[in-house]
Amino acid sequence: MNHTPKSSRNSWWDRICERTYRATTPRLVREMEQEAPRDYSELLKDLKAPLEPAFEREVARHLDRGGYRAFVPADTLMPAMLQRFGLDESSVAGHSSYPSLRGNCNACPVAGYCWHAMRRDADADECRAFCPNAAAFDRQAAKI
Repeated sequence: MNHTPKSSRNSWWDRICERTYRATTPRLVREMEQEAPRDYSELLKDLKAPLEPAFEREVARHLDRGGYRAFVPADTLMPAMLQRFGLDESSVAGHSSYPSLRGNCNACPVAGYCWHAMRRDADADECRAFCPNAAAFDRQAAKI
């Protein structure tokens, strides 16, 4: 007969489940990328899709480590970033620096951090601290 109170059993069981989940989340992200690339790509592109916080953080870490080669930050993150600066893609696309801005975005070493920031609606002040295109976006917004 088990004399452990039910609340105590739930507590240790919850801790075991949580630790197991945390330990396997990096593998889960890698396997999703490899075994369900279309679903993973859609997940990355949908900045509003609700995700479990630990999974979301691991996806961001995976992207920062060069994780998904098929992900094009300029296609997903740059339009969201432009909105933070009061711009839209059509207002910037005709500018001669647009290809360079896209290149900077695609080569960004903190694309995962940016992805996470765009998902949580970071404001322009926060974005200025990490975005390599922030100064150019500020200059473009000043012209409007």
